[in-house]
Amino acid sequence: MSENSTVVGGLQETTAAFSIELQPGESLLEATGRFDFSKVWTGGMDGTSTGFMLSAGDPAAGKAGYVALESFQGSIDGRVGTVVLQQFGTMDGEANLYYEFAPGSGTGELVGISGSLEIDTSGGGHDVRVSYRLS
Repeated sequence: MSENSTVVGGLQETTAAFSIELQPGESLLEATGRFDFSKVWTGGMDGTSTGFMLSAGDPAAGKAGYVALESFQGSIDGRVGTVVLQQFGTMDGEANLYYEFAPGSGTGELVGISGSLEIDTSGGGHDVRVSYRLS
């Protein structure tokens, strides 16, 4: 367990942060966008990830949606492996984000991981609370 980690309601919780670099990718469908991205994670999740995001709608007007998959390589509370993160987000006057570990995607010491991530951008960065369990 890392210094950032606690147990809450049977779930392990840790905190982390990430920096992200986005690059526009080739759109596959009309009225959609694609972005490729890479992240550097620090804290209870320590490592790197790469992924892609598909979006649709009008983000400038505050009405849009996106899905993303990213592959994380590194450690979570000192447990080393890889895992895929999946995201589903919508904006329609209010932003909603659902972010979780893809079932069955963990390797190494992250085999059997399940749980979710909450991102707080209110401080200008990407602060994350990770809630997970290992089966």
